[in-house]
Amino acid sequence: MAPSSASATPTAYVRPLIMGVVNVTPDSFSDGGAWFAPGAAIAHAQQLVADGAAILDIGGESTRPGAVRPAEDEEWRRTIPVIRAVIDLGVPVSIDTMRSRVAAAAIEAGASIVNDVSGGLADPEMGRVVAQAGVDYVAMHWRGHSVDMQSRAVYGDIVAEVTAELQERVEALRAAGVAAERIILDPGFGFAKLAQHNWDLLRGLDVLVALGHRVLVGTSRKKFLGLVGRSAQTERPALERDTATAVTSAYAAENRAWAVRVHDVRSTVDAFDVAEALAGWTP
Repeated sequence: MAPSSASATPTAYVRPLIMGVVNVTPDSFSDGGAWFAPGAAIAHAQQLVADGAAILDIGGESTRPGAVRPAEDEEWRRTIPVIRAVIDLGVPVSIDTMRSRVAAAAIEAGASIVNDVSGGLADPEMGRVVAQAGVDYVAMHWRGHSVDMQSRAVYGDIVAEVTAELQERVEALRAAGVAAERIILDPGFGFAKLAQHNWDLLRGLDVLVALGHRVLVGTSRKKFLGLVGRSAQTERPALERDTATAVTSAYAAENRAWAVRVHDVRSTVDAFDVAEALAGWTP
């Protein structure tokens, strides 16, 4: 927790990295396909870096609830040219994919992180590909593809269950040869989770951090942020959820998240700056 007064000794603190999202999809819930054209995606990536993104996450498959998967060749066509174009911007590039062949092509193009929302469950070859490449790997909590994932949003103790299921993924990845220090965990906000599940999971973030792996938090523009304080009829649209995102990102920072994945980098930079000034932390 933050010091309670200006005279208190500042808590040891490492500012989380900010992963900027580049959705090269026509049907993203967050931006409606604004960056689908390669030129637009590249320009957006450049702006995210200028705004303070320390990592770029390039994805070619929408994972919004109900989304239908693109063909593998189409996902490759959307993402690999963009990765090749932004690899020299001076920040690590992540490929957001559940497919090992797309991951392998992205790594060959220069990506150094594989961000797999299925945690390796969607493609049994993913662990082997990542292990052989020696890159970082984000394993997200996942219970099934977007088309019907919300039907699996049933939990007794969500913090305990998500932590246990991610620990199972860690063990499977280690068995496939992925080094422990390469594994990053993501609790999967919004994936097979209802609004209250997400809030409970966010409050229990320290339990996941205690597993000893880096933790990535991705609350950005999620539906539960649109609903907070609102009725379903007055829900904030996706593009009006960046302030709420910044607040949850600052909370994740205080709870020792390694990185936050956001669509709007500036608002999260501002939230970190303010939180650190109030707490007496030095970035």
